[in-house]
Amino acid sequence: MAADLETEVQAIDKNLLECSAEEIAVKWLQANDLQKEVYQHLAYYVPKIYCRGPNPAPQREDMLAQHILLGPMEWYLCGEDPAFGFPKLEQANKPSHLCGRVFKVGEPTYSCRDCAVDPTCVLCMECFLGSIHREHRYRMTTSGGGGFCDCGDTEAWKEGPYCQKHELNTSETAEEEDPLVQLPEDMVARAYNIFAITFKYAVDILTWEKENELPGLEMIEKSDTYYCMLFNDEVHTYEQVIYTLQKAVNCTQKEAIGFATTVDRDGRRSVRYGDFQYCDQAKSVIVRNTSRQTKPLKVQVMHSSIVAHQSFGLKLLTWLGSVIGYSDGLRRILCQVGLQEGPDGENSSLVDKLMLYDSKLWKGARNVYHQLFMSSLLMDLKYKKLFAIRFARNYERLQSDFMKDDHDRELSIADLSIQIFTVPSLARMLITEENLMTTIIKTFMDHLRHRDIQGRFQFERYTALQAFKFRRVQSLILDLKYVLISKPTEWSDDLRRKFLEGFDAFLELLKCMQGMDPITRQVGQHIEMEPEWEAAFTLQMKLTLVISMMQDWCALDEKVLIEAYKKCLTVLMQCHSGFTDGEQPIVLSMCGHSVETIRYCVSQEKVSIHLPVSRLLAGLHVLLSKTEVAYKFPELLPLSELSPPMLIEHPLRCLVLCAQVHAGMWRRNGFSLVNQIYYYHNVKCRREMFDKDIVMLQTGVSMMDPNHFLMIMLSRFELYQIFSTPDYGKRFSTENTNKDVVQQNNTLIEEMLYLIIMIVGERFSPGIGQVNATDEIKREIIHQLSIRPMAHSELVKALPEDENRETGMESVIEEVACFKKPGLTGRGLYELKPECAKNFNLYFYHFSRAEQSKAEEAQRKLKRQNREDTALPPPALPPFCPLFASLVNILQSDVMLCIMGTILQWAVEHNGYAWSESMLQRVLHLIGMALQEEKQHLENLSEENVVTFTFTQKISKPGEAPNNSPSILAMLETLQNAPHLEVHKDMIRWILKTFNTIKKLRESSSSSPLAETEGNIMEESSRDKDKAERKRKAEIARLRREKIMAQMSEMQRHFINENKELFQQTLEELDTSTSGAHENSPVISDAKLTALGPEQTRVAEPRQVVMCILCQEEQEVKVDSRAMVLAAFIQRSTVLSKNRNKITPDPEKYDPIFMHPDLSCGTHTGSCGHIMHAHCWQRYFDAVQAKEQRRQQRLRVHTSYDVENGEFLCPLCECLSNTVIPLLPPPRVLFNRLDFSGRPNLTQWIKTLSQQVKALHLLRNEDCASKFEEICLFSCIFCFRNPYSESIKEMLTTFGTATYKVGLKVHPNEEDPRVPIMCWGSCAYTIQTIERILADEDKPLFGHLPCRQDDCLTSLTRFAAAHWTVSSLSAVQGHFCTLLASLVPNEKNGNLPCILDIDMFHLLVSLVLSFPAIHCQDFSGVSLGTGDLHLFHLVTMAHIVQILLTSSTEENGMDQENTNSEEEVAVLTLYKFLCQCTGSALKEISSGWHLWRNLKAGIMPFLRCSALFFHYLNGVPAPSEIQVNGANQFEHLCSYLSLPNNLTCLFQENSEILNTLIESNNEVKRYLEGKRHAISYARESNKLIDLPDDYSCLINQASNFSCPKSGGDKSRAPTLCLVCGTMLCSQSYCCQTELEGEDVGACTAHTYTCGSGVGIFLRVRECQVLFLAGKTKGCFYPPPYLDDYGETDQGLRRGNPLHLCKERFKKIQKLWQQHSITEEIGHAQEANQTLVGIDWQHL
Repeated sequence: MAADLETEVQAIDKNLLECSAEEIAVKWLQANDLQKEVYQHLAYYVPKIYCRGPNPAPQREDMLAQHILLGPMEWYLCGEDPAFGFPKLEQANKPSHLCGRVFKVGEPTYSCRDCAVDPTCVLCMECFLGSIHREHRYRMTTSGGGGFCDCGDTEAWKEGPYCQKHELNTSETAEEEDPLVQLPEDMVARAYNIFAITFKYAVDILTWEKENELPGLEMIEKSDTYYCMLFNDEVHTYEQVIYTLQKAVNCTQKEAIGFATTVDRDGRRSVRYGDFQYCDQAKSVIVRNTSRQTKPLKVQVMHSSIVAHQSFGLKLLTWLGSVIGYSDGLRRILCQVGLQEGPDGENSSLVDKLMLYDSKLWKGARNVYHQLFMSSLLMDLKYKKLFAIRFARNYERLQSDFMKDDHDRELSIADLSIQIFTVPSLARMLITEENLMTTIIKTFMDHLRHRDIQGRFQFERYTALQAFKFRRVQSLILDLKYVLISKPTEWSDDLRRKFLEGFDAFLELLKCMQGMDPITRQVGQHIEMEPEWEAAFTLQMKLTLVISMMQDWCALDEKVLIEAYKKCLTVLMQCHSGFTDGEQPIVLSMCGHSVETIRYCVSQEKVSIHLPVSRLLAGLHVLLSKTEVAYKFPELLPLSELSPPMLIEHPLRCLVLCAQVHAGMWRRNGFSLVNQIYYYHNVKCRREMFDKDIVMLQTGVSMMDPNHFLMIMLSRFELYQIFSTPDYGKRFSTENTNKDVVQQNNTLIEEMLYLIIMIVGERFSPGIGQVNATDEIKREIIHQLSIRPMAHSELVKALPEDENRETGMESVIEEVACFKKPGLTGRGLYELKPECAKNFNLYFYHFSRAEQSKAEEAQRKLKRQNREDTALPPPALPPFCPLFASLVNILQSDVMLCIMGTILQWAVEHNGYAWSESMLQRVLHLIGMALQEEKQHLENLSEENVVTFTFTQKISKPGEAPNNSPSILAMLETLQNAPHLEVHKDMIRWILKTFNTIKKLRESSSSSPLAETEGNIMEESSRDKDKAERKRKAEIARLRREKIMAQMSEMQRHFINENKELFQQTLEELDTSTSGAHENSPVISDAKLTALGPEQTRVAEPRQVVMCILCQEEQEVKVDSRAMVLAAFIQRSTVLSKNRNKITPDPEKYDPIFMHPDLSCGTHTGSCGHIMHAHCWQRYFDAVQAKEQRRQQRLRVHTSYDVENGEFLCPLCECLSNTVIPLLPPPRVLFNRLDFSGRPNLTQWIKTLSQQVKALHLLRNEDCASKFEEICLFSCIFCFRNPYSESIKEMLTTFGTATYKVGLKVHPNEEDPRVPIMCWGSCAYTIQTIERILADEDKPLFGHLPCRQDDCLTSLTRFAAAHWTVSSLSAVQGHFCTLLASLVPNEKNGNLPCILDIDMFHLLVSLVLSFPAIHCQDFSGVSLGTGDLHLFHLVTMAHIVQILLTSSTEENGMDQENTNSEEEVAVLTLYKFLCQCTGSALKEISSGWHLWRNLKAGIMPFLRCSALFFHYLNGVPAPSEIQVNGANQFEHLCSYLSLPNNLTCLFQENSEILNTLIESNNEVKRYLEGKRHAISYARESNKLIDLPDDYSCLINQASNFSCPKSGGDKSRAPTLCLVCGTMLCSQSYCCQTELEGEDVGACTAHTYTCGSGVGIFLRVRECQVLFLAGKTKGCFYPPPYLDDYGETDQGLRRGNPLHLCKERFKKIQKLWQQHSITEEIGHAQEANQTLVGIDWQHL
């Protein structure tokens, strides 16, 4: 069948390819009925080209479609070969000054905060880089796809609308000329014809609803081929779809994932192809499987020809989009065709049809036609306007469709509102001509249908579905915001009329919100079900900006403002019409004033927190004052009709509600109320909620008698009784035994006083006080920074944003704060300038309770540091505007004075009353405010004015006759000396001082110079007394301290005398241990230090006593004692790798005996340095394992460590570990025997050794097994006795096996002969990594390692040296023979790697550490040290040959230093000798100086590693010269390692060895002939990749990166590997691969090839670093990119420009080089449990 199909396809192709586009076009040109011709052509060919089989073949389809279908259209349009026609058009076309680039998903977009008209105006990267805005404050975001670049749009930018590329030529005339003039007339006609037909065809076929017939495209023969087409929805998850598909069309999981991915990307995909019944069966399975919980997936069975025509329809729309790009004239024609009314009248144009069918189209089709609209209608200014009108007329229908549709907003045509409504001229036009504001608000109200009896909104329970629907409705508010965002500069009468119409509609909306969600206090039992509150607050939050913008619009025109004010007042009256019904009036009287009000208790009646109408009126009232309309046209305003008690009633109730909630009276109402109060004060809502309520009270007070206001307020706070009846307070506190009630009452009094402070003190809004907007922001910032220094982002969060997402902070921050740059961690902070502290107001109204106490503490602390008194007096305030000027009288009103007096009275007689210090503090603050006010009045006094504010006089008067209470002043003076008010003394002192100042001012103004008042003298004396008192107290404290210290030292002396011998012992021990540890201890100070060989410096080994962290016992490290171990972590590593692409061979067969110099994968051991007894550790680890098993049975939560792989956390520091290293005394001392022979030179020694090796080979190859056993016995007798205790031997095996298991990724097997090789390798590799770290940081070799690394290297080297004692002796001997054979060939070991392919340091370590296994059977009396020295010399010679062979010395002209020293001559000689050996394939080099320099540079790393190795092996301290970075490091190293300074001497002594090193090795020849590659020395250190300085370069790179698997689709989470620079498509199904039988994401798979399991990635869209280790471990890490404020921006939420911080990047690099990534992840996962649950393997 398949074969037939293939041939059929080929046959069709032949037929089809014979079509000639030109001939068809000619035929069309002569046709009478063009539409019929074209349709016949399409009807015949489209089904032959598209949808020929089950799987789409896009390449073939596109090629054929271009040839047969689009080709003729292009010929027809151009009238000639389109290859010539289109370029001609392009040349004739004027380049557009609009950019119009449509953004891809994830592409960077830029908005200028200084010049953009609103935040939706953005530039693409190219335009941005060529514009003036890159020097401004810009914001960078990544696009969600779909918008377009606004470059060239003059309405989008206040300045700099053009980039260099789109600049207008000055010669161009500004007026729009018709682009059709540019086109030849016949072409215009042809374009009309072909566009009309193709566009209509595409629209008809896309909006066609019948599943098996076609519009006007009759089929010739109808086949029975159908598709089962699956459509995307936003309800079902990937998993559900994949599972369903596997069942329905029995495909593999991989195929199902492919289907699901395509459906998600394109909106639909055929999942089955065949006859009708076959497809229908699949459809029914899918529907049945997905309809259980939700609505089923949408599936259609469609005839293949319909699918074919639809595919071509989309192709046509894309084609139209590309064709109109050649010429503006063609674009204009397409727009005309699209917007032409059809025969059916309203909404019959093609554009309307598509728009209204939008919600029924699939994702892919929507994308295509939206793109076309953008590139045609929105790019042609004339038609943009016409399209805007069509859009506005259909607005209601489009929105309703969107509500029913479940696709995201960006996939809906409704989303184009952002492109239309944000253009100021279009928005204005739509308001005046299409009444757009009213339309939007009415549509919004229609969708919120649930109302209560009073007509207010009522929301159902906020379920997920509700929230989803509600989110859709909110997009309408966004549209309203777009319409209002640019404010009109001049008003026409039409605009006024329509705006006020819209304002009416808006008031209707607010009226439905006034009083919604009312609540009643729960008494007795707790509320059963939390009432719904979120929806109402979400609505309020979304509307906040719109309400503010409405007010801004009103403020721009006096007529509009007056009208709006009247309308708002009328609506408020309607809301209040039932205001006094059913509530009886009562009369309150106090201090000779009386007022009539109603009886109302917040704690008993219904109360609502939503009062948008009142608050809007408050806002408009302030505008009357700000714009001075109130003073210019008082006759036009209904100010006299206002009833202040009515205005203040509801806001006051709301504030009382908050006070009662704070007092704990509403606890039984549950959390919903607490949350509402929280949001009411929160920065997101407070501007149009809490702030406006305060304004409304200020408005009320400024229009009524303050005494009346205070009485109403006392009544609402339910405190009227306490203050109006004398002695009620005393009775109240004695009668009420209930502590709670008294406490509540106190809190209410405090809250009421706080409210009065706010009403008088909050005058920093323009219109209330005489201030401007920047003063308001400054004050906010000062009070935020009074709490603590803050980062820029915290400050921005704490300040309210306007509609452009601006807080206005940058313009003023410099004046009030200093910026401190961050260090390696943390963020940059702003600190308050000291001179701003005087503006601090303790009772700032935007402080939460917690913030207030923090700020108070911080400010008092500051004052104490500056040695000032700790009073926090109220700051001086700006004067009120005239409309609010009468407000201050509240401070000197009789009722206020009565309240103050009462509370002070309570404080004076503090026993009988329930009062609190906070209450007193607030009263003192109020008195302070009044004094400040009076002082300002006096200072600004002009001649004829009399000061009406006479607070000082009123507080000096004692009370009235009957109870003669003392005056307020007298009570303050009494309180000044009250012992129970220590805290408030400073404040009272400040008040008295200010009082005296004012008195003086008054007297000087009444011009009678009087002597100093006694008050002042009294105050002075009291201050002196105070000072003396403080001094005396300080003196007493000092004496007491001294006495205590003397007692302590006496006790100490006594103790030492009693325990003399104990101390003596300790001191001696200290002495010995320091001398042992000190490198320059007297024993060896004068001698030259040598690390190895017979001359090795002998050091007395210090006793090593360590303590176990688990049982706290101390123990000495001895050979035969119980083992002590270090927690250690072994990991595979590629940090030093020079070849990451090496395929790892099969671990079971791989022989790791030689390490290749590219170090492609090593085994690294690290340790945290904490020591335990082996048995303690074993117990601990068993417990961890048992716990893990129990946990697995209970619940499957991951831990941060994998117990099955032997991982655990160090019990002390929780560092991730997976094994332990035994601590040992220096092992070489144990294996060394007497040295009684002469010291042979290298050549002799090699001879002897070769004989031994031969003997060994003989022994092994003997046939007779018994003989072999005898020899074994015999050799074991000769062999030494293993000196280690059982427990140490067990630990040697444990660690060895662990290294083998991790390093080779195999199952543990302690018998495997490769175990010792892996141990030596790990030792060598770890030393190499540490040497590289020290070299990169320019640190000297010794003395700068942290002690954990030092301990780790000591233990690791000693362990590796001792490990052969627990391995099979013959295996180790065999290894030694093989290793030696690579340098000294023998006939047994053939097939060894070439000298260029061996890492010499690994070879040296393995040779030295396996040598004792040979040496223990050697009775020639040569010491172990001699062997070490000769092995070292031999390997060094080999390494020199390596370096000389691979050194690519380009002789540059630096020969001036040809000193011809002996070293240089010798090296040249050696090099020439090498040339002879290799058959003169080496390059001729004449300069010895170059060679010597190269040799020294190349061999340094090897020498440094060897020095570390022998230092840790033999314990010889390093000479002081290597402990600093000085000159002559090379010479000092040579002397420490007993090498001659002139390394070539080694060869002169042992010349024949050189031949053996290179002879008969054709690999060397191949290398020299250039046929293979070799590593050259010194190897460069590996670093992480270079990152660009500007982060947007990375975003751009990522937006151009498409997923490698899903043909050109953009990757959703592009992720950059920082080790090798590969970009990966992370966190998506498309790029999952299988690894060890598990599906893993691209990053995890990459870590295994690039970092052997460990990876460091940068997630570009999120701007965060990702650390991965293995499949289950990972964490996020702060990125190295910071904005100008020293903060990272993870998730790119703030969008400030980001730049690379080199120090932070170095820190990440250091973590990687030190192999600490896994440890870092472990710590992060322990600290944050949520990280453990993430499926890291899918990233």
